[in-house]
Amino acid sequence: MRTCELDGQAGTLHFIHFSSTEIFSFLRLAESMGISTSSTTICATGGGAQLLEDNLGELKHKIGTKVHKYDELDSLLCGIHYIESCKPLRECFYFEMDAEHKTYTKTPFDFSDAYPYLAVNIGSGVSMLAVYSPTEYRRITGTRCESFEEAIELAEKGDSGLVDKLVRDIYGGDYPKFNLRADTVASSFGNMCCKWRRELAKREDLARATLTTVTNNIASIARLCAVNEKMQRIVFVGNFLRYNALSMHMLTHAMDFWSRGSLKALFLEHEGYFGAVGCIVEHLRSSKKTQ
Repeated sequence: MRTCELDGQAGTLHFIHFSSTEIFSFLRLAESMGISTSSTTICATGGGAQLLEDNLGELKHKIGTKVHKYDELDSLLCGIHYIESCKPLRECFYFEMDAEHKTYTKTPFDFSDAYPYLAVNIGSGVSMLAVYSPTEYRRITGTRCESFEEAIELAEKGDSGLVDKLVRDIYGGDYPKFNLRADTVASSFGNMCCKWRRELAKREDLARATLTTVTNNIASIARLCAVNEKMQRIVFVGNFLRYNALSMHMLTHAMDFWSRGSLKALFLEHEGYFGAVGCIVEHLRSSKKTQ
């Protein structure tokens, strides 16, 4: 990511993505690259930070460096605010849908006057954060979910209409009286009550239906939180959305449905990396204060 300035130095941020379970591979890589000659500190946040701390002795032995842990949600929001300030980057966007919800067009969104907004962080869990300023936020609520990386690969090939009972299965098409489209979910996994429909459904269809249920629930809860907090901007972030256009499209659809078109699902270009950036920024700021 270019056009960034940290600690008075302008340059490019580089990201390497690997699972936290590969921490020992990271240690070998850091050792082979002689990382201690250019840095004496590793900043860590999120679940992976605990793994780093658990292996702190080996870190010091192998690469001669210290670990500084930072709060996950503090780092997330710090990273969002920092990257958004790196002009002329256009970080925020949403998807415009066509009338049939078949085509999604990526559209920039001006996030320069963001506050207040709701941040929905989707990772191994889900946190709803009401953000009032760069330094003021509170966690409203949250839900739990598991990793969906493998399931999403299946979901991209599946048809949730073979698993979920849709409005068209009940009324034969649209239900105009209540503005319900034929493809609206009436009952998640509702078709699985029927034996012959169960036999038609493949793993891909079940994965797609699961993802539809999850994104519908997340969007519904996010919309209720935003209404309760009187917020008009809802930003979805987190590792769950990294390289995951399908879930972004489904959240776009769900938010449009639950809010009746009054709220947009907003996303950010560098999904999954804000916590990493934020804890570095926090470390540099705290280091300056102690100097």
